[in-house]
Amino acid sequence: MVTDTSSELGRPPQGWRRRMHEVIFQSETPAGRAFDKVIIAVIIVSVAVVIADSVQSLNRRYRLAFDIAEWCFTALFTLEYIARILSVQRPLRYMRSFFGIVDLLSVLPTYLAIFFPEAQALIDVRILRLLRIFRIFKLADYVAEYQMLGDALAASRRKILVFLSAVLMVVLIVGTLLYVVEGPQHGFKDIPTSVYWAITTITTVGFGDLTPKTELGRFIASIMMLIGWGTLAVPTGIVTAEIAVRRRGDLPAPRTCHACGAPAASPQARFCEMCGAPLSTAAADAS
Repeated sequence: MVTDTSSELGRPPQGWRRRMHEVIFQSETPAGRAFDKVIIAVIIVSVAVVIADSVQSLNRRYRLAFDIAEWCFTALFTLEYIARILSVQRPLRYMRSFFGIVDLLSVLPTYLAIFFPEAQALIDVRILRLLRIFRIFKLADYVAEYQMLGDALAASRRKILVFLSAVLMVVLIVGTLLYVVEGPQHGFKDIPTSVYWAITTITTVGFGDLTPKTELGRFIASIMMLIGWGTLAVPTGIVTAEIAVRRRGDLPAPRTCHACGAPAASPQARFCEMCGAPLSTAAADAS
């Protein structure tokens, strides 16, 4: 999740740098929202120019116009980069930050292209600047949900790693087996190529560039397809179960009967429905 780190960069105490900081980094102000919208519009147009410039017919016809437009965009983004450096108390921290590096990469290729023409291709990195659109849509309303998802992924990482290890063993074994069964004459020229086939099969991608030709190879491929069909749901189930566990953590703890051990029928239950013994009322009173 991308968050605004302007508070970590420091606000100038007063003067024109303070006013510039409010416009550039504080998107909740009218001037800040207008600045972000203008910058994002310029970014979108500049990316569209880069895409159009990659079309050979358009490049031959509008080469000069594309070059002029690219230099205009570069000049605007250079001014913005300098303005961001001047409007913070810790410019080096901004320059080393994620967005600071992206801002630099968005203007650097055009200047490098003067000396190294092949660097022109790096201009496409400007697409990353579209990440700032999150500041416009105010995703802060969903921070709790993002935090819950992040915690669930972090808590599930060991289970997911174990699952991926099992999948890796399966593709290694099946890939090696297909190499032995099919052989180079059917396209399985080595074990890495066979493992590549196993990965595309178990993930149900199935490019079709490699296909078993023997009856035994097709049987193994069929088993692999069925395994892949059930495999895709496992990571989702792991994370979903972890999210459910965390949501249940907000509910009252379940009660059990001290006499027979049966669970309480509901949080408000006073007596066990199995043996009739009275249940502890502490949790019910608290609820």
